[in-house]
Amino acid sequence: MSAATPTPQDAGLPPPPLPPTTSTTSTPDINAAFVSTTIPSKSVSTPNPTIPESSKPTILHLGDDVRWNHEMYAELLKQFHVERSYSMGREEFKQALKENRWGNFVGMYRPFWNTGGEMGIWDLELISLLPRSCKIYASAGAGFDWVDTKTLAKHGIIYCNSASACTESVADTAILLMLSVYRAIPWSFLAARSGSVDEFNDANQNIAAVTHNPNNSVLGIIGLGKIGYRIAQKASMAFEMKVSYHDVVRFEEKEESVGAKWCETLEELLQNSDCVVIATPFSGDVLLSTPQFAHFKPGSRLVNIARGKLIDEDALVAALDSGRISAAGLDVHADEPHVNEGLRGRKNVMVLCHTAGASVESHVGFERLGIENLLGVLGAEGKGKEGAVTPVNLQWLEGWEGRYCD
Repeated sequence: MSAATPTPQDAGLPPPPLPPTTSTTSTPDINAAFVSTTIPSKSVSTPNPTIPESSKPTILHLGDDVRWNHEMYAELLKQFHVERSYSMGREEFKQALKENRWGNFVGMYRPFWNTGGEMGIWDLELISLLPRSCKIYASAGAGFDWVDTKTLAKHGIIYCNSASACTESVADTAILLMLSVYRAIPWSFLAARSGSVDEFNDANQNIAAVTHNPNNSVLGIIGLGKIGYRIAQKASMAFEMKVSYHDVVRFEEKEESVGAKWCETLEELLQNSDCVVIATPFSGDVLLSTPQFAHFKPGSRLVNIARGKLIDEDALVAALDSGRISAAGLDVHADEPHVNEGLRGRKNVMVLCHTAGASVESHVGFERLGIENLLGVLGAEGKGKEGAVTPVNLQWLEGWEGRYCD
């Protein structure tokens, strides 16, 4: 780790606990180093099979140890017996569920995006193996295209994401990508990095003729949830951009606060925007393909900080070739970790490695929100479904009459 890499200490947070010393396929003590320095060992139920089961309800912790919110995790341990799966592949995870290795756990907790998801897509095959006692899955990250939240709801399980924890980081990255598509930053960056005098001079002398300031242009946002709204705030305040948006519902209060225009149809938004930002969840369908690109203003720009599968990338390549789209900024890609060959080498396309939400602050928030959701739904002071902080599938949960919107 370089000196410039953010660490927990940089954010004024306690250091992470020592890594577990046991293998990922065994059932080690819960955060042994953390427990020994944070709370008395007698208040923790270890998942050692030789020790009688705790009388506390069980939560299954997927992936790595918590790194930041030690006091909150200690509160979780006071109320629950925590089992650990660490990181294991799909077949081993399925077998463990069939064997009831972790008992009848009431909730699942995945504090980090990088670990605890090695079992792959959460579909009916996996969900059907969960114990009937499980009521909540609290996971890191904003997107949930990898989990069938409707099937979880049919099994009585609330799924909670952590979108609000990474809102600031993702919105900042959207602004970065917006600036890159207005000001041809990839062209300048690649020319300077090439070491070629000719490429440097070419960029230096010619970029000004094809780039623009974003001020007073129209920013079209697809999805005015937490992240989309924060992008609108930053763009309207910092660059005096005129905001339009399209969503499945209208947010009149948000409109008023940022002076946004509601577009009832996606086509209306595309036809009138100078730059389009995708900030909506992936629901299983491609959002932008050849028919939609035909509605873009000639020479307009596209930014995607949502999910790569929302865009038909071959259609985007064609739109870039024709000039319908003049530049694109993509944090996400349809076939990650592979980046489309027709996009990655272009001077007018900025590509990132799905890192828009990657910051120490986001990770701190992922951990915290997961614990808050678990305690809200299952804790001593929990209020059931109403206690979920960031649920995304209540509309499909039997007995829940309301509809959650962010």
